[in-house]
Amino acid sequence: MARNFVKHRTEGERFAQWLFALMKETCDERPNDQPDEAELRDLAARGNAELEGASASELLRWTDENFGGVNGPRGGATCQYLVASNMQDGVLVDLASQVRPGVPVLFLDTGYHFVETIGTRDAIESVYDIRVLNVTPERSVAEQDNLLGKDLFSRDPGECCRQRKVVPLGKSLAGYSAWVTGLRRVEAPTRANAPLISFDEAFKLVKINPLATWSDQDMQDYIAEHDVLVNPLVYEGYPSIGCAPCTTKPVEGADARSGAGRD
Repeated sequence: MARNFVKHRTEGERFAQWLFALMKETCDERPNDQPDEAELRDLAARGNAELEGASASELLRWTDENFGGVNGPRGGATCQYLVASNMQDGVLVDLASQVRPGVPVLFLDTGYHFVETIGTRDAIESVYDIRVLNVTPERSVAEQDNLLGKDLFSRDPGECCRQRKVVPLGKSLAGYSAWVTGLRRVEAPTRANAPLISFDEAFKLVKINPLATWSDQDMQDYIAEHDVLVNPLVYEGYPSIGCAPCTTKPVEGADARSGAGRD
């Protein structure tokens, strides 16, 4: 009985060693699917040239074809790209989820958002076929206040944005090959020439802006036609929504984006 047990255990150990060796060989032979920086730069340049005048859906399909992942079933787990949303509306999310169900959607939860924005995030996650990645800063608002003083946003808004947006975003994008944003050219003079596809020098990956050419009317038409979820603050007169302390409602007669939240 003891000899049989030892024999079976030995055979089991040999099988485990053989299986481990086979798995290691398979993994070693598997190509690295994530392109390097030079390849990403070239892909972005070619994509931007070839897709000039492309629709938002065509740009998203290009993104999924190039960065959708190949070593598993379609879904968020194999995605080499993510979609960023500030949860002002669900237009980009709606378009992206049609191209790739289960697409990962990044939301920067700064700790300063309006309650309505958090509610919109939760509603969008429940309605659309996506996976929300809720990204938070290293420190809570209270911890930041204790370390740097209360209301850093009023004394040094740039540093507040860096700590609560830029740094967490950079950490979240690490390991991805591309990201999709809702940036539009009409939003600001600095975005007037924003490309559809580019290499993001700040984060070293491909950046896709499917909505870059969309006007405000295009957005409104799509929302109405597809019954897209919208942050209720938009209907209260906030045309652009960011962190609550840095977002104000524009005064009557002023430019619609004069009260926009800081990027």
